[in-house]
Amino acid sequence: MTTTSSRLLSLLSLLQARRDWPGALLAERLDVSPRTVRRDVDRLRELGYPVAAFKGPDGGYRLDAGTELPPLLFDDDQAVALAVALQLATTSGAGIEEAATRALTTVRQVMPARLRHRIDAVEVTAVGGSTTPPVDTGLLAELSTAIRRREVLRFDYASPSGAQGRGPRRAEPLHLVARSGRWYLVGWDLEREDWRTYRVDRISPRTPNGPRFEPREVPGGDLAAFVNGRFRGSDGTTTDWPCRGEVIIDLPAATVSAYAHDGVVEPWGPDRCRLVQGAWSWVGLAAMLGRYDAEIEVVGPPELAAAFATLADRYARAGSRT
Repeated sequence: MTTTSSRLLSLLSLLQARRDWPGALLAERLDVSPRTVRRDVDRLRELGYPVAAFKGPDGGYRLDAGTELPPLLFDDDQAVALAVALQLATTSGAGIEEAATRALTTVRQVMPARLRHRIDAVEVTAVGGSTTPPVDTGLLAELSTAIRRREVLRFDYASPSGAQGRGPRRAEPLHLVARSGRWYLVGWDLEREDWRTYRVDRISPRTPNGPRFEPREVPGGDLAAFVNGRFRGSDGTTTDWPCRGEVIIDLPAATVSAYAHDGVVEPWGPDRCRLVQGAWSWVGLAAMLGRYDAEIEVVGPPELAAAFATLADRYARAGSRT
């Protein structure tokens, strides 16, 4: 027979798991009578939980929104996910960093030691874009543990098609990074003797981990700059794109700025603007600028003008084949 306090916790957990619960189903799940469920619901209300009753053929209960925030229950995966979200919020630049830090401290203090250690293992950094992790929190926690313990990670790494690569990979994991809706592991690849950014959703860890290692410092010493540089095609030691050009576009600055991302836009008259934009290649930059569907004047450098000429010839050949 469960105690009243443990039964209340079980009832609260069930009410948080779905919106509506028929009374008879709650009684069955808790192995008590419907009358006991009613008494326990009254106790939760006395503790500040806004449990509402609804009528119907079955009748039942739901946990509604209230005027105050009552204590909440989290399972292990929810706690790890909450820690990840709060850690990202502490570096979001959205003006909520201090509150997120305090919230993370509060969550950690009330967790049991077992769960607190798991939360402490999760260390992530947001370096741009929205973050919607496409991986489960268990994998994030496992990778974070290897990072915290400074243990060589042994893992299989799937190709973009989903096929596994040849043999296990070995890397010294440095940090988890969230960028543009995906998770990446930054680490030193021991076979290639070079820095790599691995897609976390393609990683399948092997156990046990390898020996301990002394962490290296990323080139330039700035993790965010290094990762952004890698995605921009540079060696990661600079935050700039390898190719950057300047043009005048026959469109208002307000129109162009909505699509320029990290480009610099300034008015150049009522219906024209100056745009400085970067890309991983000159042809790629020229193609990006062509999407504005407007007259373009290349200010510089000559490589950008040559890239437009290359695209013009390429498009002309493509058009002649139709």
